[in-house]
Amino acid sequence: MSESLQARLETTPFFGGNAPYVETLYEQYLQDPASVSQAWREYFQALQTGAREVPRGPVEEELLARAHARRVAAGGGLNPEAADKQAAVIRLIGGYRGRGHLRAKLDPLGLSPLPEIADLTLEFHGLDSSDMDTVFSTVSLGGPDRRPLRDILEMLQRVYCDTIGFEFSHVSDSVERQWLKERIEGRRVPLTGEERIELLKELTAAEGLEKYLHTKYVGQKRFSLEGGDSLMPMLHDVVQKGGAAGIQEIVVGMAHRGRLNVLINLLGKSPKELFLEFEGVHEHTDGSGDVKYHMGFSSDIKTPGGNVHLALAFNPSHLEIVNPVVEGSVRSRQDRRNDAKGEKILPVLVHGDAAFAGQGVNMETLQLSQTRGFHTGGTLHVVLNNQVGFTTSRHDDARSTPYCTDLAKMLEAPVFHVNGDDPEAVIFVTRLALDYRLQFHKDVFIDLVCYRRHGHNEADEPSATQPVMYQHIKGHATTRVLYAEVLANQGVLTTQAAADLSEQYRKDLDAGKPVAPLITEYVRNEFSVDWSRFQKQMPATPTDTKVAPARLKPLTEGMNRVPADVELHPRVAKIYDDRRKMAAGELPMDWGFAETLAYASLLTEGCAVRLTGQDSGRGTFFHRHAVLHNQKDYSTWTPLQHLTPDQKRFTVIDSLLSEEAVMGFEYGYSTADPDVLVIWEGQFGDFANGAQVVIDQFMAAGEAKWGRLCGLTLFLPHGYEGQGPEHSSARLERYLQLCAEHNMQVCVPSTPAQMFHMLRRQALRPFRKPLVVMTPKSLLRHKASVSELKDLTHGRFHLLIPEVGSLPAAKVERVVFCSGKVYYDLAEARRAAGIDNVAIVRLEQLYPFPQTEYAEILNLYANAREIVWCQEEPGNQGAWYQIRHRLQEPLKPKHLLSYAGRAPSASTAAGYMELHTQQQKQLIQDALGTLGAKQATAAKTRPSLIKS
Repeated sequence: MSESLQARLETTPFFGGNAPYVETLYEQYLQDPASVSQAWREYFQALQTGAREVPRGPVEEELLARAHARRVAAGGGLNPEAADKQAAVIRLIGGYRGRGHLRAKLDPLGLSPLPEIADLTLEFHGLDSSDMDTVFSTVSLGGPDRRPLRDILEMLQRVYCDTIGFEFSHVSDSVERQWLKERIEGRRVPLTGEERIELLKELTAAEGLEKYLHTKYVGQKRFSLEGGDSLMPMLHDVVQKGGAAGIQEIVVGMAHRGRLNVLINLLGKSPKELFLEFEGVHEHTDGSGDVKYHMGFSSDIKTPGGNVHLALAFNPSHLEIVNPVVEGSVRSRQDRRNDAKGEKILPVLVHGDAAFAGQGVNMETLQLSQTRGFHTGGTLHVVLNNQVGFTTSRHDDARSTPYCTDLAKMLEAPVFHVNGDDPEAVIFVTRLALDYRLQFHKDVFIDLVCYRRHGHNEADEPSATQPVMYQHIKGHATTRVLYAEVLANQGVLTTQAAADLSEQYRKDLDAGKPVAPLITEYVRNEFSVDWSRFQKQMPATPTDTKVAPARLKPLTEGMNRVPADVELHPRVAKIYDDRRKMAAGELPMDWGFAETLAYASLLTEGCAVRLTGQDSGRGTFFHRHAVLHNQKDYSTWTPLQHLTPDQKRFTVIDSLLSEEAVMGFEYGYSTADPDVLVIWEGQFGDFANGAQVVIDQFMAAGEAKWGRLCGLTLFLPHGYEGQGPEHSSARLERYLQLCAEHNMQVCVPSTPAQMFHMLRRQALRPFRKPLVVMTPKSLLRHKASVSELKDLTHGRFHLLIPEVGSLPAAKVERVVFCSGKVYYDLAEARRAAGIDNVAIVRLEQLYPFPQTEYAEILNLYANAREIVWCQEEPGNQGAWYQIRHRLQEPLKPKHLLSYAGRAPSASTAAGYMELHTQQQKQLIQDALGTLGAKQATAAKTRPSLIKS
């Protein structure tokens, strides 16, 4: 036996009388791992690999049961054979708890054959039919402590192998596991007659809407809920029971299937309005609008605990991408209410089975669930399991795991599989899941196993790809019909009464009036957000972003304050010493100082700040140091959290290594609270590529499609320093391509003061638009890229920075326009070459394009014929193709517009420093019109430029 195993046995239930048994199992495992149960395999494997976390729960239960059996045998004079039988019964119970779900009758269509599970048989445990009437101790099994094996087996099959399959043996926390066992095995309180009739009403509404639409709008897409009708009573119950438990807001994220049903029958959207959408009629809006099954909605619903505000998030066709958005919205609402544990606001996510198993954003979002900056107190997940992903239904094509929900085990989240045709079982697992979430503040999953009655959409022909499945579906009664028969047979209500419910619902739809029950008038409360105060269009007058000189001293003292017991790393201490000198005017102001001061000023003016990214606390390029790490221990100090007693909240989080989910989370956060400056920072700018769906579908188009305002800011480090293709370009061209209708802002600040004013402008402006910032890398410590304190007390954000040198305007023959780092390379090369007839102008905001300011520069240099756009990026990238028409528009016939930059390239940047340097030198020469000779020579000979 290995030393590690022996060490375990000496202090645990594995020792004593159980030791020979464990040793035998271990020997079997060494010879053939398959000869022992999965729980023992996992345990022995963890011991062999030296894992820090060893899965002990299931095997410890077995050993404790054996010890209990020995005590019973000793006290009652039982012989060893009886003791072994008792231990076998305990193992049988454990088998059903851990693997009974594999034999549960989950498929409403009955197409999935139930596998034979050896350890759920009596023979596997050394029992047989002769033991059925023998009375055994049940230890922790719900019900009487002692009962015949026949009764034990009947209970196990009824609880674990009926229409619910419970997966919770992977939950390692013993308190949670015991809580689940007691709730699952305890006596179930049956629904009252009133509750059962209400359940039928909800199923009637779910089916009634779909049949009505199917008849009235033949062949139009609606992504019908039919086959998954039990989702509606499930969601109704979550709202009612959640409200009774103190939940005040619920935010729901779901894709298309069943969405119209949720809108009409749960949220109370007017059927008449939906019918107009089917007929192509809609109210005129400023934006593009969106298809009806993408739209969101919100309403207030009466519950026993008071009104619950229910919001359904808008989302695009990109399945599952709405999930982190919902989580961010929930966290924002929780922060606004100081609801740190998530006791007042609940996120509910409705997934598709194929999408949940296939979309990587789900793994990223689940990883956020218990992290410090992103937890929301647990999410109630519902997988609407249609058993088909578009046209893929073969298990070995759909996924590599037994269940579509197996990803949930990553979190040790319990999973409750339930047959959608048993609505009372659905209600039981719904209440169990909600109670678990409220008790433990962790994620929990319901796998609602159902089917699609009309294929992927109503214009589809599913029999072409799933012939057998749809033959069964054609002859399969609906959930409402099946449940109405159950109630009629049990005398709860008559068949005619059930038919009357359907007829009445159809009449209500014909009338076009709202049909959702318990909808109440929305009442604004102290936590509501008034979005009406924000303008639709960007104002023409600049926002005042100056800071009064008298405020600088207390702000800089606060942001540079470090307690005496916090020992800083020498390099960090030097940065803070320099910042104190900057505050005193003894050193020029760098980027880290300006950015930090911008946050400090906003925090004391009523605006909270939230900054997340993979290195945001320190800053990828060692410039920010918003979080100071004590070199003596694990403690940290965040100066911006300790400015004044009444300041707003400052949050800075080093996120997990995710772009898509974290950016989606921050988008959701920003749409729920306009009074927080929300920033997502890429480690390098092009890392945002991994979140392109969030950028394209939400940031760029959310206002046009759904009227959703958002002030999310992206920090994307950008600049060509020879670091290769993946560490140079933030893909500026992609953001500019998405710009239209003043939907967002794209800026490339070139000085610390510009950064300061840009951040303050973003928070203080009377509108909310996304802001994309190409932030610097090498410029963070560039000696020329500095500012003065007076630039903060008297300045503003300049859309365009004119030539700062003392060049006579009449002498300028060429004007070079550029953005970002390349300006400093151009200025240095111009100085070295002694050129005094070339002006260099910086475009600090590329969208909305500063057309007026640009035209003023052209008028200023009346003698200039050559207008050059210079950029570091290849010609097919960067800003050139996206702004060339804007550069061209005000030009006169005398002007020649030219490009100076890298040649078009499939890659964003060179991977070799030598090649990078050569290219950089050439583009500077092209822009200035010199090969490095003095001005007189340069004026005569100019290199050819790429002409517009």
